[in-house]
Amino acid sequence: MSSDREALKDEFLRAAGFADARRELLSGDASTRRYERLHRADGSQFIFMDQPPAVESTVCPPDASEAERIALGYNAAARLAAGSVAAFVTTAAWLRDRGLSAPRILAHDIEAGLAVLEDLGDGLYASLIERGTPEAPLYEAAVDALVVMQGEPPPDVLLADQAAWPLLTYDTLALKIATDTFLDFWRKFAGLAPFGAEATAEWDALWAPVWVAGEAGAAVFTHRDYHAQNLLWLPERQGVARVGLLDFQDALKAHPAWDLTHLLQDARRDVSPELEAAMLDRFLAARPRLDRAQFLAEYRALASSNAARILGRVFARQALLGRRQYEAFMPRTWRYLERNLTDPALAGLKTWFDRHVPPEARR
Repeated sequence: MSSDREALKDEFLRAAGFADARRELLSGDASTRRYERLHRADGSQFIFMDQPPAVESTVCPPDASEAERIALGYNAAARLAAGSVAAFVTTAAWLRDRGLSAPRILAHDIEAGLAVLEDLGDGLYASLIERGTPEAPLYEAAVDALVVMQGEPPPDVLLADQAAWPLLTYDTLALKIATDTFLDFWRKFAGLAPFGAEATAEWDALWAPVWVAGEAGAAVFTHRDYHAQNLLWLPERQGVARVGLLDFQDALKAHPAWDLTHLLQDARRDVSPELEAAMLDRFLAARPRLDRAQFLAEYRALASSNAARILGRVFARQALLGRRQYEAFMPRTWRYLERNLTDPALAGLKTWFDRHVPPEARR
């Protein structure tokens, strides 16, 4: 971290009234953000978010064409927020206005990429379950929070604290760009030969209906990274407010199944088929206007697309960069994908994977 950046952070904290707070660096993920816990002398704690704005590629302008998005890079093509503080601040406010537990923002500087947030604690779903907390009540509350999140048509623009952020659609291009990363990164990781033109054309033709259905159903507010390491249990609160929400800055309008694919086919922890089925039943009971058969078919198809994205863009790419810890999650993600592909409607995709990615290349 440069001395200029540190000086900027020190000045921001001073202006926000946190100059005397003790700073504790928190462990991070594969993103470009850094988090610290701020400890005040009175015992209160806060979270300091540092997202240097210059380290990410350009985000998607709302009116950009597909060609322009591709030219701008992955963030624009896939409609990622690149850690934008404006996206975080406005999305947090929208969620809180609906009774959901996103952190309050105590101070922020969008240009500098800095913010001080409410500290929601350390009760991550994943950690609690690992220590023996029954998982079903946690997942039930998470599903109920999703129902609230999807309970009204989302706006085109999120507004809060003199900040604005467009809520774009998880469209066909974004789905395709993300899923296609499997062709590049998994091939390199597994040591496979390049996929030829015929295999690539077949891949595109098989996935196209999945991506089109994903865009056609993109009508609800979507967290986009809704899983057990981004959810906190807040038992002192009531109802859906017991579910603390993190890492929501990439929110979009998307298919109502999308967040469920992350929650119930969690690449970082096992979710049993029985729990998955029970939570899908709970969700559909709360959304009776959805056609059950169509929804479940699109859920399995989008979950397959998401698994391919995670295997390629997230896990294989990180492993190729030397972050070998991501390899531990790969077999689980393959199991989810293989389970989805038993759906007869996805038989063509199953055949493609069986032909081009043999069992020994799935690890």
